[in-house]
Amino acid sequence: MGLRWGILGCGSIAGQFARGLAHAPRATLAAVGSRSLEKAEKFRTEHGAGRAFGSYEELAASGEVDAIYVATPHPMHCDDTLLCLNHGKAVLCEKPFAINASEARKMVEAARNNQVLLMEAMWTRCFPIMVRLREELAAGRIGDVRFVSADFGFRAGFDPKSRLFDPALGGGALLDVGVYAISFASMVLGKPTAVAGLMQPAPTGVDAQSAFVLAYPNGAMASLFTSVESMTPWEATVLGTEGKIRVQSPFWKPSRMTITVGDTEEIVDLPYEGNGYQFEAMEVESCMSQGLLESPVMPHDETISIMETMDSLRSQWGLRYPSE
Repeated sequence: MGLRWGILGCGSIAGQFARGLAHAPRATLAAVGSRSLEKAEKFRTEHGAGRAFGSYEELAASGEVDAIYVATPHPMHCDDTLLCLNHGKAVLCEKPFAINASEARKMVEAARNNQVLLMEAMWTRCFPIMVRLREELAAGRIGDVRFVSADFGFRAGFDPKSRLFDPALGGGALLDVGVYAISFASMVLGKPTAVAGLMQPAPTGVDAQSAFVLAYPNGAMASLFTSVESMTPWEATVLGTEGKIRVQSPFWKPSRMTITVGDTEEIVDLPYEGNGYQFEAMEVESCMSQGLLESPVMPHDETISIMETMDSLRSQWGLRYPSE
């Protein structure tokens, strides 16, 4: 029997995940939970879920669910994940994993104490192109990696009450889309030894755009940019001593990359069906079938390290959220 999924929250990202599950061969959307039974029923009808619950607690306690995708706003990730973990449910928590590293550590500790799987829903890691990229780097295809660049920005009209600009909702470009660039650099280069960045604030005080540089123990560096004021190329590049790899736009849901070594250029195309959210669901199922409590693709310590990097940047900017 496949994995029985529950979705906690009924927002747009929850709908995306539900549509992705349709392309995960052994996944079933068993239930959805909302603070409003009416919303849960509407979501159940739209996406073919088995059950609708009018509270998160009912979903977490349900015996009809094996794993729960937490799809609530950023500041709720920690409490909602703890609720599910303490009911013995595996959790795939939408990024950003938490508001800060302190919350992330609590979540990881709870998962370990309850002996259940917990994984950050950094879906980019699970696409076939990213699997291939890691294989090429491990094989030394472009030599020693010296530099990584990545960007993720889009134009959002300013609304002080929207999740993108409201400090109470963990607003700003960094947590919403900058995390993709930081996670990509982390996947390639590991944990940085130094972080430096500048940001331009929105009228509400959160970061509207920012640029930052990360340094690593071996002397490699990463240059990253994120914004909710302008559309960026959405590309990522890895430069090595023997060549380079360009993950073509959009790098955060990739299907193509170009590998250049000397005068030789290879284009790798790995198209996929569906919207791509199925791959992270399939990774959770794979880990659970092996009895793993964390994914080797997105391990706990790395998730915490990524949160620490964002904490460091926000500390430099003097940006704190009300929940902190």
